[in-house]
Amino acid sequence: MEFVDTNVFVRYITQDDADRGPRALEYFGALEDGPPRATTTEAIVAEVVYVIGPKTLYGLSRTRVADELATLLTLPGFLFEHRSAMLRALDIYGATTVDFPDALVVAHAERIGADAIVSFDRDYDRFPSVTRREP
Repeated sequence: MEFVDTNVFVRYITQDDADRGPRALEYFGALEDGPPRATTTEAIVAEVVYVIGPKTLYGLSRTRVADELATLLTLPGFLFEHRSAMLRALDIYGATTVDFPDALVVAHAERIGADAIVSFDRDYDRFPSVTRREP
C-alpha cells in the first residue's frame, strides 16, 4: 500500500508543472485497475481543497475541485476509509458555500446518524439531514 501526499493530487489536477504533472497523471492512471494499492487521509484531501480552491492562487471552482477529487478517490486502485462520507462531503462542498471541514462534519454526522452536531456555527442549520445544538 502506498500513501499519496497532497502535492501529487495538486500536480495531477492543475498540471502546472511540466515534469511532475505528467508523472502524477501516469501514477493515477495506473490506479484505474485494482486491486487497491494507494490511499490517503481526509487531512490530505482537505489540504488539496484548501490549496487549489477558489480563494487561492489556482482559483479552481468548487465544482471542479469536488469533481476532480471524487474521480480520483473512486479509482479501483485507491482505497479510502469512509469513502461514501468523503464523496458526500465533496458533493456538499461543490454544491454550497460551506467550507470543506464543515462539509466533512455534515457527511460524518449523517454517516453515523448523530443526534446532533454541537456547534455555534449556524451553517449547519442549512442541512435538514442534521440537527445543530449549541452547548
